[in-house]
Amino acid sequence: MQYSICTFVKLKVNTMNSEIRQLEPTQLWNKFADLNAVPRPSKKEERVIAFMKDFGEQLGLETIVDKVGNVIIKKPATAGMEDRKTIVMQSHLDMVHQKNNDTVFDFDTQGIEMFIEGDWVKAKGTTLGADNGLGVATIMAILESKDIEHPAIEALFTIDEETGMTGAMGLEGGLLQGDILLNLDTEEDDEIGVGCAGGVDVTATRTYKEVETPEFKTGFKLTVKGLQGGHSGMQIHEGLGNANKIMNRLLFDGFENFGLRISEIDGGSLRNAIPRESVATVVVDAIHEEAFVAETEALAQEIKAEYKTMEPDLTVVISKIETPKSIMDLGVQEGLTRAIYAALNGVYRMSADIPDLVETSNNIARVIVKEGNIKIGCLTRSSVESSKWDLANTLRATFELTGCEVEFSGDYPGWQPNMDSEILKVMVPLYKTLNNGEEPHVAACHAGLECGILGQNYPEMDMISFGPNIKGAHSPDERAQISSAQKYWNYVLEILKQIPKK
Repeated sequence: MQYSICTFVKLKVNTMNSEIRQLEPTQLWNKFADLNAVPRPSKKEERVIAFMKDFGEQLGLETIVDKVGNVIIKKPATAGMEDRKTIVMQSHLDMVHQKNNDTVFDFDTQGIEMFIEGDWVKAKGTTLGADNGLGVATIMAILESKDIEHPAIEALFTIDEETGMTGAMGLEGGLLQGDILLNLDTEEDDEIGVGCAGGVDVTATRTYKEVETPEFKTGFKLTVKGLQGGHSGMQIHEGLGNANKIMNRLLFDGFENFGLRISEIDGGSLRNAIPRESVATVVVDAIHEEAFVAETEALAQEIKAEYKTMEPDLTVVISKIETPKSIMDLGVQEGLTRAIYAALNGVYRMSADIPDLVETSNNIARVIVKEGNIKIGCLTRSSVESSKWDLANTLRATFELTGCEVEFSGDYPGWQPNMDSEILKVMVPLYKTLNNGEEPHVAACHAGLECGILGQNYPEMDMISFGPNIKGAHSPDERAQISSAQKYWNYVLEILKQIPKK
């Protein structure tokens, strides 16, 4: 894959983002605003790759675009730092593209529209891209700087982290010579990451026969919406609602009590986002119309009561529509609703070794039923390989019992903690010094960081992960804390000064 500078067209900076540029540290926020003017959804990173290539070359720095699209920019050490170990500063270029249902926005062509609310930077109805844009912006600011002390830097900007980590997987050994890798993709500013979960996509598919809708049926559209959504790893333990599971409860109940038949389902979106919305088209006997609506509304109220603390905006809408012409085969429908009911969503096992760490989990991310085809997409995560495959096979068995074919794909390894890490021994006492003796939280996380994959080709590289406070990643509620970004920036600058000697 080749990229040239001419493929990059400079975009107008949205006027809403001008106030972001005034925030401190201005170096960081200006680069974040520059980056957010460039569309960069996962698997469509051509423009941001060209943008980053142009950035490095304009600085007169050695800039490489590898065969999969990762960008590497190398900057020599500043005066007096030449005897320090070379560091790799790493973040990913792509971002999760999620928007509210009523937001008109094209991630392929538009830059993110940002605004300030109190101590937070947010986006107008979409994901913000702070995951991992603030990490990218940090590295850009340091590469551009003329007065920040640092050792030799190899800046590594990977692609497609959010939908397969294909950038990290495709990075060849030998391109980097760094001794220490600083991954800037952690979302709590008091956390130093030393490990992460691996993952695998579990996808169940099957075909079904569409049958003609019988006479005397009434059509309805059921909509589940208003859920928070969020990161399917970092937030899987929080008890957030999953739109696919909630919708299945409604469908199952409607069939049990009124013989509801399904025409179509469209639930969730991305595999690494907890699904926020689901829409189903169904039919019931016209004679049961009023009773069906009353029963479904009552069940919806029960579900809303269950979720009133975590999901106060959960909404279930029942709309009468023109009766669809076809519905699912009855036997397949029964198997589908029972399989989704049986399939685990949420935490499967907590770690026995690290307090409060989710070891293994699953997110039922996507349910599509349309035109004779069923597709159910899950992301299974675990910091223990055997447990990951145990849960993946549990899901496989559940869906195969209903006649589905199940495929495992996108498998990536976890990152095993190294508590004897040299850079960890630098960062812990430094954090305490900068924060009045407060202890940082040294931990593994239940998310997929690229460190485990990068470590396969660079096994001797000492790796660590950290970052500023980012809340609601992978959802339109994503927000970055302004005061935390300043704290994080100061920490980065001090770490650079204290990189060990060769």
